[in-house]
Amino acid sequence: MIDLRSDTVTRPTEEMRKAMAMAEVGDDVYGDDPTVNRLEKLGAELLGKEAALFVPSGTFGNQLALFTWCERGTEVVLGEECHIVQHEAGAAAIIAGVQTRTIPAPEGVLPPEAIRSRLRKRDLHAPATSLICLENAHSQGRAVSLEDMDAVRGIANEWGLPIHLDGARIFNAAAALDLEAWEIAARVDSVMFCLSKGLCAPVGSLLAGPKDFVDAARLKRKILGGGMRQAGILAAAGIIALTCQTARLTEDHLRTKELARILAGIPGIEIHPEEMDINMVFFTFPPARKAAEAARFLKTFKDHGIIINPPENGIFRFVLHYWIGDRELKTILTACREAFQA
Repeated sequence: MIDLRSDTVTRPTEEMRKAMAMAEVGDDVYGDDPTVNRLEKLGAELLGKEAALFVPSGTFGNQLALFTWCERGTEVVLGEECHIVQHEAGAAAIIAGVQTRTIPAPEGVLPPEAIRSRLRKRDLHAPATSLICLENAHSQGRAVSLEDMDAVRGIANEWGLPIHLDGARIFNAAAALDLEAWEIAARVDSVMFCLSKGLCAPVGSLLAGPKDFVDAARLKRKILGGGMRQAGILAAAGIIALTCQTARLTEDHLRTKELARILAGIPGIEIHPEEMDINMVFFTFPPARKAAEAARFLKTFKDHGIIINPPENGIFRFVLHYWIGDRELKTILTACREAFQA
């Protein structure tokens, strides 16, 4: 099956499977799993941070960052459409015990004036702001510029606040902006990035930042039940993800643009070009607002061996990744023409 639902569906490469089978392991809770240690060192170096910590998932990494940076009862400022708010099951309130204060963030960019209007010092009625969170690449497909990040950094410095970056797809953002990932991460204090979104590792993310922050996060990871034992089996795939898979993400971006170009030529389809920086195509097709029509579209794709998510309010999201090459792209285009021109 060709799976367009997300780049989380990527399977390990043959090289990863072999490395996992042969991985040298220890007990990571004791800090003596050599493969995990190599992965953490590599991740920290690539992002220009002092240290990194292997965690089970991106949500775990983001929530661990909030849990580590923030005093309970404080407030986190972040974009209203970001993953932490929309897709992490309200964990900030449960785990870190913080209040999220959201800002409209057009195309993933937090306007400086909106941030300033939300920052607060503690008083009798208000919680203090303890953290600002950014996302790059944004989960709606936008790679946020360094200039926009620098504007937020300036405000954070004025207020003495740390910035955490949800960098689940930071390597996609770097490819789209023609930068190295560390250039993006340099604008923030901590960063979480995924090994399993488009990079083919089966499990895991890294949380990177200053050594004292990572040391504190290691303890809190244990509290959350994230202390894994012979995790080198998983870390071995993560090392290959970082050394081999990040360099090829531009291929996914180019195929995504080709798919968008063909879709734009189908009457009735409206592409969202502002969300086209990385490996995602968002497009609107008004008939898909009807449940029966949406079901027909899903069946047409399934008949071609393609899995897609149902549209939300008529909006489709197709995500390309390692396992979608030129041959698979041709099949997708055939299905699109059949489904949307019928």
